Amino acid sequence: MFEIIYAIKTIIGRENIVIEAMAGKVKAKGLNVKAMVHPEEIKGYVFVEGELRDIEGMIREIPHARGILRKTVSITSIKRFLEPKKVEIKINDGDIVEVIGGPFKGEKGKVTRYDSAKVEVTIELIEIAVPIPVTVNAGLVKVIKKRE
Repeated sequence: MFEIIYAIKTIIGRENIVIEAMAGKVKAKGLNVKAMVHPEEIKGYVFVEGELRDIEGMIREIPHARGILRKTVSITSIKRFLEPKKVEIKINDGDIVEVIGGPFKGEKGKVTRYDSAKVEVTIELIEIAVPIPVTVNAGLVKVIKKRE
């Protein structure tokens, strides 16, 4: 049975840090919180299923948490963010890609291996003195030049 879901306002980019801090408080204090989720598409919010007073106590003194929206969120309104997406990625060995997210954002590299099972791509960074192989999620790269 679903309880009531509330949205917690956070600093954009700090959602996962807030979830980790809240999870620590839930374990330490035994709060009545069933689930926490941060859909990547929704910046600055974390959704929490549980009792309002426990959620209020949980977010108190957590850095980057900015408050709770008192209006409840229905599961149907966030369900599409919770379902896995099937994305077809077409990357081949030898393609030149640009990393569009993560710590290597903005770097370009040549694909040396694409693992479709893990949805990971190994690239050699090309704009540095010594080529370094880096493995990143295939969703974090875009092909800028196909292999000839």
